[in-house]
Amino acid sequence: MADELSMPPSSGNGTGSAGAPEQPPRPSAADRPAWWIYRGTGRPLAEGELAAALPPPPPWRTFDGGPPLPPPPDDERDFVRRLGPVASDRPRFADREEIDIVNTALLLRRPLLVTGEPGVGKSTLAYRVARELGLGRVLRWPVSSRSTLREGLYEYDAIGRAQDAAAARGLAGSGRPPHPRAEDGDGGEAGAAADTDLGNYLQLGALGTALLPYELPRVLLIDELDKSDIDLPNDLLDVFEEGEYRIPELVRVGARQPVVTVHTADPGGTAEIVRGHVRCRAFPLIFITSNGERDFPPAFLRRCLLYTMKEPDEARLADMVSAHFSDRSDERTRQLVRRFLQYRRSQGRLAADQLLNAAYLTGSGRHLPGDEWERVLDLLWQRLNPEAAAE
Repeated sequence: MADELSMPPSSGNGTGSAGAPEQPPRPSAADRPAWWIYRGTGRPLAEGELAAALPPPPPWRTFDGGPPLPPPPDDERDFVRRLGPVASDRPRFADREEIDIVNTALLLRRPLLVTGEPGVGKSTLAYRVARELGLGRVLRWPVSSRSTLREGLYEYDAIGRAQDAAAARGLAGSGRPPHPRAEDGDGGEAGAAADTDLGNYLQLGALGTALLPYELPRVLLIDELDKSDIDLPNDLLDVFEEGEYRIPELVRVGARQPVVTVHTADPGGTAEIVRGHVRCRAFPLIFITSNGERDFPPAFLRRCLLYTMKEPDEARLADMVSAHFSDRSDERTRQLVRRFLQYRRSQGRLAADQLLNAAYLTGSGRHLPGDEWERVLDLLWQRLNPEAAAE
């Protein structure tokens, strides 16, 4: 199934399968430009290959944060969950336009604003790039209407700190030894530390963690920025331009406590912050997704590279199915991909994960009669734009 499904659909009228617009050509290994670092094959680079291939940033995108931190943790389990296992038989080539824009963002150290219909794979792009370049765990900031810049940078639990301090003072006044907190693994006196150990109550957000001084860029996904408050895109401008931020709570205690260890957005991760100032060393590779529900201010757009992701064609849909269900190489699965494209053409907007849901059911061992299967498909492949039904 894999080889047949991965063949790009042919058409003499400039359209792909099921009347979909023809996708950009997929490059082969033979015509791969020398300047590409990200190649869109889905196969991770060899250890150290990115560091050797990545040229210095432009002078205006050079940052000097430090001292450098150890490499971030890997998260292959999450990559497998989202992307499937790494293909061992053949590469899965991305579109040339996608590869060009990702490499441009990587070389210029600029955020990449990815727009497109819901379900076309905008968020997935960040995970594909992180896995192939060996950049470790993706830091994800899911944006809502209540999201603020501070949330993306860090959170400070002032209430928890005050409660711990009050409890410690009460225990001290009673003459009883203070009850140790769980994080005081040595059973030490938590009450004595509650007033000063500020780092226990500070946790960096996804953006704040991405701007720590790593030698290689962290991958940061700012998901669905168009759902944010109207001010958030403008609030991000200075951070994107300067690659740094300050934590006022740590700046205030900098004279008596210049180095504070805080929690990061990585599970169990910590980092030392000096005098409340964080400055990146390698500007993160930032993917910002938008469903096109609002326009962004020109000042924000000027600091980003723009990429509009098209609906996946038959070849890319086949790649998605074979990545997650490599053992299902039967004609029924091939027909399922083509049937999905027919639905998409006639019913309107559909997301790729709706195809994966159907692919899972076809191989679940529950063989449905034809009329039952048609009904299940109608339930699974509900259009994402209900207004299309009224047209």
